[in-house]
Amino acid sequence: MPNRVYRMRQLASCQGREGVLPVGPATIWRWVRAGRFPAPFKLGKGTTVWDAVAVENFLAARRNDGAVA
Repeated sequence: MPNRVYRMRQLASCQGREGVLPVGPATIWRWVRAGRFPAPFKLGKGTTVWDAVAVENFLAARRNDGAVA
């Protein structure tokens, strides 16, 4: 099975475009720095991605405990 990834434009919501998460890019980066969201990795220069399974596990954990990230 191929690895799936998310790019920031898919994760973050911006004006006029809904992402996987109802927060903006700055919030996602703040969560990463705080260790509250999965760390991204580089595919190449200028290409940062998040492992889709890690993001989905993050969402499932929030869903299961009712917590807000």
